[in-house]
Amino acid sequence: MKNIFKLSLTLIAITLSFTALVPLTSVSAAQKTVTVGIVGTSEQDLWKSVAKTAKKDAGITVKTKVFTDYNTPNKALVDGSLDLNAFQHANFLNNWNKSNNNQLQAIGKTYLTPMRVYANDIHAVKDLKAHAQIAIPNDPTNEGRALTLLQTAGIIKLKKSALPTLKDVKENKLQIKFKEIAADQTPSALKSVDAAIINANYAQEAHLSPKKAIYVEPINKASKQWINIIVANKKQAKNKAYQAVVQAYQTKKTEKYFKTTWGDTQLPAWNIKLK
Repeated sequence: MKNIFKLSLTLIAITLSFTALVPLTSVSAAQKTVTVGIVGTSEQDLWKSVAKTAKKDAGITVKTKVFTDYNTPNKALVDGSLDLNAFQHANFLNNWNKSNNNQLQAIGKTYLTPMRVYANDIHAVKDLKAHAQIAIPNDPTNEGRALTLLQTAGIIKLKKSALPTLKDVKENKLQIKFKEIAADQTPSALKSVDAAIINANYAQEAHLSPKKAIYVEPINKASKQWINIIVANKKQAKNKAYQAVVQAYQTKKTEKYFKTTWGDTQLPAWNIKLK
């Protein structure tokens, strides 16, 4: 009887020991490192801040991989060399999915930042002269956004189109000439054109002060499509580690970073109300 009792205690001890090991095994097997693709270097410090929060709150290590263009980060997400990316707005993602027959999915909002028009020799868009040359991004979504901005500014008129192109320009009284170039080249193009429409991240990298912009894209209900997002493969949209990264991003700490670093030029979008 004593032997049976001792055997029972031994079995219980072994079982408890094994059970105690299970959570550790589960944690180590779970994804604890998340690689995020970003474009340009202007947000590296921001993501270092997010990484600290993710490590502290969820035990997740966040690494960033920097790209220089708008196309490669989505390809990297598809081929699995990235877990997430955070560089594009909703319109860009929708267009990219259609063009590439893919199903990448937004899992969290980051910020909304208006496009701006910059120039060296004039101080307002109304000062643009006939035959002036304007540099615009050549990728479909940002080109469409730039043209819509110019219509809002009263420089051109467009045909009704979900995503306008130069073919949709129906009125161009100043006979503006458009120089279509890669978005990352628009700041350097300022040397050779009269004005350039520049995405915020590239303007920041080029140290262009938003206060020197001659026109700012208005924020309204139509701005929803321009909200930047964190993106994952659709099958991984509910991945707990990825959701933890989103939570680490969408904090008061990040809001404070935006305000301190970019003032009112980059607005937290997870609680934004568009009118």
